[in-house]
Order: sequence, then C-alpha cells, then structure tokens
Amino acid sequence: MKKTKIYSLLLSALLLGSCNDDFLERAPLDEISNETFWQTEDQLVLAVNALYANVKAKNTVDMENMGDNTLWPSSTAYQLIGSGNFGNDLATLNTEYTTQYAGVRQANAFLENYHRANIDPARKEALAAEVRVIRALMYSYLTNFWGDVPLVTTTLTLDEVFVPRTPKEEVVDFILEDLETAAQHLSPTIPTGANLGRMNKGAALALKARIALYNGRWEVAEKAAKDVMDMGVYSLFTSGDPSRNYYDLFTYKGKLSTGNNKETIIARLHLEDISYHNLSREIQVPDQVVRWNPTKSLVDSYLMEDGLPIDRSPLYSVSKYEDVFENRDPRMTQTILQPGAAWGGRLDGRPANQNPDPSVFMVPKFTSDGRGAVTVTGYYFTKYAELSTVGIVGRDYNDIHLLRYAEVLLTYAEARLEQGKLTQADLDMTINLLRDRVGMKHMDLNELAANGLDVREEIRRERRVELALEGQRYFDIKRWQQGHLLAEDTKGTNVNWLSNPASAANLRRDPQGFIIALSGRSFDPAKHYLWPIPLSQLERFPGLGQNPNW
Repeated sequence: MKKTKIYSLLLSALLLGSCNDDFLERAPLDEISNETFWQTEDQLVLAVNALYANVKAKNTVDMENMGDNTLWPSSTAYQLIGSGNFGNDLATLNTEYTTQYAGVRQANAFLENYHRANIDPARKEALAAEVRVIRALMYSYLTNFWGDVPLVTTTLTLDEVFVPRTPKEEVVDFILEDLETAAQHLSPTIPTGANLGRMNKGAALALKARIALYNGRWEVAEKAAKDVMDMGVYSLFTSGDPSRNYYDLFTYKGKLSTGNNKETIIARLHLEDISYHNLSREIQVPDQVVRWNPTKSLVDSYLMEDGLPIDRSPLYSVSKYEDVFENRDPRMTQTILQPGAAWGGRLDGRPANQNPDPSVFMVPKFTSDGRGAVTVTGYYFTKYAELSTVGIVGRDYNDIHLLRYAEVLLTYAEARLEQGKLTQADLDMTINLLRDRVGMKHMDLNELAANGLDVREEIRRERRVELALEGQRYFDIKRWQQGHLLAEDTKGTNVNWLSNPASAANLRRDPQGFIIALSGRSFDPAKHYLWPIPLSQLERFPGLGQNPNW
C-alpha cells in the first residue's frame, strides 16, 4: 500500500508538472519520467485512474446549497453564492477554477502521450475516450460557472500559462464533439468487476445530453438522450417496493457494487474500509443541527397524488404538521422525512409519551441540547441517509450518483418540449416511467390542459423533485433564467401546524406563521447568472478580463 501511494504521488507530479530547463531534460534514473512512462497498458490505466480523482464526489451534493431546495444551518461559500452575497475574492471561486483546470491539465497530458504506448489500438483509444469524458465534465462546470473560459487542450509550459478566454459557445462545441468521439470508442455495456464505475459509452452520451440541454442545444440533447435510451442497457432501479424504490436507490441497496443498479451512469464509488464520506450523518446528525434542511419551496413543489399542485388540488388541507405529507407524490416521503418513518436522528431526550421509539421520527426539534437532530426549517431529508451510518462519524460508503438514467429521460422530455415536439407517447416513455416506479399518477397532456397547467412548468417541476439533493437545481434555475427564485427568503414549516408551537419560539416567522430561516438574499440578473473571475486569477492574468458588472 505504501509503495502504491508513493507511485501515485510521483504520477501526479508527472501529470501536473513539467520543466523546460535543458539540464533536467535527461530522463531521471530513479523515478517516473515523461520519457519512460507512457509505454505500457498498465501505465496508461494508472494515469486514467489518477484522473478519476477529479470527478466530483460529495461536493456534487454540497452544491445543492446554491439552490433553493435546502439550507445549510451556518454560512458556507456555496450558500453565499446562492444568496448573491459574495465577491470575486471568495476562496471557493478560485478553488473551483483551479481544481477543474488541474483536471483538464492531467487529461491533456494523457492525450498528448497515450499514443506512444505499444498496446492494442482499440484498447488505447478506449482509455483515451474515458479521459475525454472526464475532461468534458471539467469543462462543463467551468462553462456553467463562468461562461467564456480558456479552452486549453495542451499541457502549457510556464511561459505559456496564460491563455485568453474562449467564447462559451466554442467551448461547448468542442466538448460536445469530444464526447461524440469518446462514445465511438467506449463499450456500450455497463462496467462491472474491476471496471465498475468507469466511463462507458452511456456516460459519454448522457453527459453530452446534459451539456446540450444546459446550453439550449435542443436537437443535440434529444438525440444524445435517445441514443442512451436506445442502447437498451439502462433501466430504472427498483428494490421491489414502490414505497421504497426511490429511497433505496440512494442507500447501500443502490450501490453499483450490488449489481442491481442499472440506472446510475456516472458515480463516485465508495468502498468499505477504503473510501468514506459523511453525508448520511450530516443529513440526520443525532446530536447537532442537521446540515441539510429541506425548504418550504421544495416541500411545496411536490404534487398531490391526484397530479395537481397543492394550490389546485382539493386533497391539500393542512392543519397539523403530519398533514403536509398526506396524499402527496410518493417521492416526497422518500426524499423528506415523514412522521412515523425510521430515521437516525434519535430524539432520545423526549418523554416516552412523545417519542416512545427513538428510531422513529415523530416531531421536529428546534433547540440544540445534544439529544437529537435539530432542524432550522422544520423538515429533514431522508434521501441519501443510510441509516446504518448516521450515528457514525465519517464512515459512510454510499455511492454518490452524479448522472442517472432518470435524468436522461427527463432531458429527452424537456428537449422535445422546447422544440414543440412533445407528445403523450414521449411522456409515457420518460416521465411516466419515473412515476410508475413510485406508483404516482401519470402526467397526461390532456389533463394538464383541462386543469390550466403549463406543460413547461410541470416538466420542470418533475425534474426538480426527481433530482432533488443531486446538485442540479442551481444550474437549472440559471439556465431557465429564474434567478429571482434565489432572491426569495428561505422559509420552512408553519409553526402553527406544530403540536407545540412554542418549541419553535426561537425562530423568526412571517405573518402566516412560516419559519423564515434565511433572509437578505439577492439576485442581480445583470451579474449573477455568471460567477466573477476569481481575484487571484485576475491578479496573475489581467488579460482574462472580468464578467459583466463584477
């Protein structure tokens, strides 16, 4: 293990650094060098493996804090970004910029050298294709955050390190073409065994569909999504119980290593005794304030079981906290914790008549005394909470799902809609499959029209509830030009619905009684649809220029 770590460190140095000093051009005799490394299949595989470290893991979920689905209980960089209260000196901006470009540089180093290996050409091109997918993922974040960014396809020397920004549309063209090239060299089968979690043809095409959708390339998004669908290898995950199918996908039952998950296309895998995170504990931490607090906005977005929004359905009638969860889209209670559901928050300090079984959630807790999970909105997540690890610090090895087949189906439906081509048949082979998984009423175009519902709004709602807590909401708000949603106060449950309203006496509330968990948010459409170029980058390379109004 020690030798492996040392070898990996040397490889990272090789991929990230170079020198043009003539004296150092001789190949080192006692370490990895660029002159001797790119020779064998094992060496190429090692280089590709190192690149996978650049694929976001739990950080993908952390980015949910920039949207309006959840609220972190204390100020974080992502929360500041989502609230509009930040400047170009925020360290996270530079971290995102430099880490994405570090991954790009590693990928470029591979693509400049892989052809030197004396191995089967098809195998060589397949490994290069994996690298192209990872590089495209890096560039997708860069363009989503900053718009125009330097398009770098070679490993730069010290005197070439500054590259002017390339128009976003050109960068998008490049990565879409690169993904198509990658798809032609990758296997269509789902990787298993030692190859579990590696990029395949489906990953290249699904990522192409996402990037095209994000950039309004509707025809490209439609075709790429349909190409994935036509592969015939992906299907929605099920554990055999509609009341748990969706929830189980985000627990150990949905890990790719079980062999039962044919839905997740790109993921960061975590393995027991090797790779851990702390997400489950942060969601329902039993002795502190939970890190992920569902918002009123998210809770209200779930339809009633009759397929109507809460402001249209006769089924929605709330006088107490438990009523919020009644007769709703089943994905709601598989995402947001319902009274009577199992959990790891353990309100052990409550009297037995209020909470006879601490493993079952009964009422929200608003004051911190170390004896139960505290919420600042009145709601808790259950999605992504693997109950067996909630009580253990940093021992969660749940997979992080970055791109699922469910998203591909949603992409196809939205792309068809935006071209004016959406039919009921399209809904039946996309959104209604998602609804079938949980036993939810189908989306019907005739019924939407009869009830005066906007199809676009309902397609977008479907995407929000299906992908909640998966890091997509902020990007969706921006591409839909709905930045005003980020300027609204973040609210929670209504204290008047609680069995003991005094338990939330320490929290602010609006005139109707809804908790105001965060205020002071703003969104300036003239500037906030793009991030500012980080101050440290401008200081080094003034020629980068700044985004509008920053």
